Amino acid sequence: MANIYPFRAWRYNPSTVKLDDVVTQPYDKISPAMQQAYYQRSPYNLVRIILGLPELFDAERGESVYTRASRDFSAWKEQGVLVQEKDPCIFAYSQRFRVPGTEEIKERRGFIALGKLHEYAEQVVFRHEQTLSKPKSDRLNLLKATHAHFGQIFMLYSDPAGSVEKILYEGSGPADAEVTDEYGVLHRLWRVSDPAVIRMLTTIMADKKLIIADGHHRYETALNYSKEHAASSPAQTHHHTNQLPQPPYPEAAVMMTFVNMDSDGLVILPTHRVVHSLAHFDAAAFAKAAEEFFTVETLPAAEASRYIETLGKQSQTAFVAVTRNGALLLRSKPEATSAALASLPENQRQLDLSHLHTIILDRLLGLDADKVREQTNIRYLRDVVEAVDQVRRGEADVAFLTNPVTMEQLREVAFAGAVMPQKSTDFFPKLLSGLAIYALD
Repeated sequence: MANIYPFRAWRYNPSTVKLDDVVTQPYDKISPAMQQAYYQRSPYNLVRIILGLPELFDAERGESVYTRASRDFSAWKEQGVLVQEKDPCIFAYSQRFRVPGTEEIKERRGFIALGKLHEYAEQVVFRHEQTLSKPKSDRLNLLKATHAHFGQIFMLYSDPAGSVEKILYEGSGPADAEVTDEYGVLHRLWRVSDPAVIRMLTTIMADKKLIIADGHHRYETALNYSKEHAASSPAQTHHHTNQLPQPPYPEAAVMMTFVNMDSDGLVILPTHRVVHSLAHFDAAAFAKAAEEFFTVETLPAAEASRYIETLGKQSQTAFVAVTRNGALLLRSKPEATSAALASLPENQRQLDLSHLHTIILDRLLGLDADKVREQTNIRYLRDVVEAVDQVRRGEADVAFLTNPVTMEQLREVAFAGAVMPQKSTDFFPKLLSGLAIYALD
């Protein structure tokens, strides 16, 4: 079902630039401070293409972040800052990291290749989150201007035997490229151009179903762009002596990193909800109202990490709600919550976040789906310390600390064709942008 293809990637020229100075986190994970730092790091840093600073352009002269991105991309190729692989290849991609909040070291192994774009209805690629129109419009404008993909869609596939990793990594020598990012993650890349290995991988992947882990907006943008070009794009007529597979036309595929969902190196972190600017929030009244659906236990004052430890020991749906009056442990009452979640599919009723969004945010706090989607009164934070501190500093009314979604839950919801609440998963670490670039022309 999943068609993968090697490609002639454009890559940064190591004789011209240092990789550490030019690669970035995914565009939607780049804060304003990171954006400024990337700009200062190198005149060839990829941020200038994927997330340019609007104030640097003269709108009256028709300039924009998109026209400048196109101009920079063309110039960097002409100047030899970016060079293209001579032969189609894929890339083994490893990330070695410390699991946040622990001393545990893990390694996540995958590979970068092109993947054919499919409508969700074809049941080859499955989503697990809803998307918003604004990010898709932005990414479409960049794609139209540059005709290139600079980051990879993060895709999950199931391979309990680890066949793919064995083919790619057993006996692998020194990496062709490596870089340590700002979070201390070691990223390593190995070029794989052996036609026999590539054919073996395409055969193994042919019966796989894929789940989008990260990159829903970019995937849907690429899919829409592909459909626009389907009628006008002739089938590929290029022939390579090794007869490696190719997409039917360049826009029919997008660059992806494929990771085995059965691997121990896959880590999903929780994303906490911080609610602010409510018109009439009263902590005591909230605690009283919550008792209809949850047992409510007052927790002693403690560091944020202690709250997470307490939460991790719960065997049922539970949250820690931190208000200015203190912290509360909320544990679901099955009878009451079942009735409140009756309209949801069974696989979604099992999710902690469904309880949080449907009962607490919507019913108890009056934040309906539109307000949550537009983030009118809600912020999403990975950092539990910052989430708690925002409440204690008076910048928020209440923070809801959560346990992470499990891979089993994600798999069940996605393969059922359903979606989770927004910002349900936070895969760590992120895939770096700029390790490989797929140019459509």
